[in-house]
Amino acid sequence: MAVTVLIVEDEEKIGRFLELELVHEGYEVMKAVNGREGLEKAQGGKADLVVLDVMLPELNGFEVLRRLRKNSDIPVIMLTARDEVMDKVAGLDGGADDYMTKPFAIEELLARIRLVLKKRGGGVSTAGRDKNRLSVGKLCMDVQRYEVSYDGKQVELTHREFELLKVLLENKNIVISRDTLLEKVCGYDYMGETNIIDVYVRYLRSKLDDVYQVKIIQTVRGVGYCIKDENG
Repeated sequence: MAVTVLIVEDEEKIGRFLELELVHEGYEVMKAVNGREGLEKAQGGKADLVVLDVMLPELNGFEVLRRLRKNSDIPVIMLTARDEVMDKVAGLDGGADDYMTKPFAIEELLARIRLVLKKRGGGVSTAGRDKNRLSVGKLCMDVQRYEVSYDGKQVELTHREFELLKVLLENKNIVISRDTLLEKVCGYDYMGETNIIDVYVRYLRSKLDDVYQVKIIQTVRGVGYCIKDENG
């Protein structure tokens, strides 16, 4: 089945150029010309990935992303005409999977689309279980709806907290190194603080362990972190 890409771009020439290139590469394409229409189509469940411009009428790209991330984990690559570091930070912290500055080479965008889809779809075996629902003890995660609950009570997580918890739940009883977690949660080209995973583990523990008096995430000194079946 072909992958469907939603292009949210108000500049007609750019939107048409992207559509032609993506169709040539074998993708199916949906288009939207403003933020509100883009949000509605992204939430409709028919697209597999969104190419999202930042400067859009009605709703800008950051607001579209913010609203989308309330209930969707669909991959998003953001486009902007401004090469501003804070724009890139805002996009990535808001839950974007990647970020590109106009003008860009279409070959690079296509490569990033392939990389994001591979990262989202590969690497973890889901045979024998519902890949959209992960759990351990009383902790449950609905990947498709982007929700986490403990004993039936909803737990509010940021995008990176959610992604970190998802990787650990997908690999229960396996110790994951900090470097591997850093790559999966922050991306292979992350250039920030190397202790960021420890920081997000502390955030998760403050929202789970401290609130519910449990020990969900275990530290393996000198190696990394894991979640074991007996927790919860």
